[in-house]
Amino acid sequence: MNAQLDLAQLFTVLGDAVIVADPSGNIVGWNAAASRIFGFSEAEVLGQSLTLIIPERLRHRHNVGFDRSMETGTTRYGSQLLKVPANHKDGRTLSIAFTVGMLFDENHKVTGVAAVIRDETARWLEERELKQRLASYEAKSAAVPQTSTPADAKT
Repeated sequence: MNAQLDLAQLFTVLGDAVIVADPSGNIVGWNAAASRIFGFSEAEVLGQSLTLIIPERLRHRHNVGFDRSMETGTTRYGSQLLKVPANHKDGRTLSIAFTVGMLFDENHKVTGVAAVIRDETARWLEERELKQRLASYEAKSAAVPQTSTPADAKT
């Protein structure tokens, strides 16, 4: 890696959220984009559990997977793009897409996890509306009786 690369500046200027958690699942890194997307300031979240942004119904599943990753030092997701709901400070549900990576010290001991997150709520809502419109159109088309044409008539 280039020694001239300013990782702190990169962390600050990225348009996608970057969230870093320690092995206990507490937030230790939160960039400006994370504040914009989730509504919480950095001061509000540092030291808080990641479950702050995870919907209640998904917390157990998250915690089991997180704990397993901290124990094994691996994640089954790696570079896979995950798409899940998340919580905004104001109570809204967001649709997010993210990648996650494990962090290690020089002795290859797990020091935490980092996620790069994009808010896809607007795209998700548009897609849902299009699916609903298509389903409505298909239902209407199925309800319209088919008329026969002269070529269909048997003599």
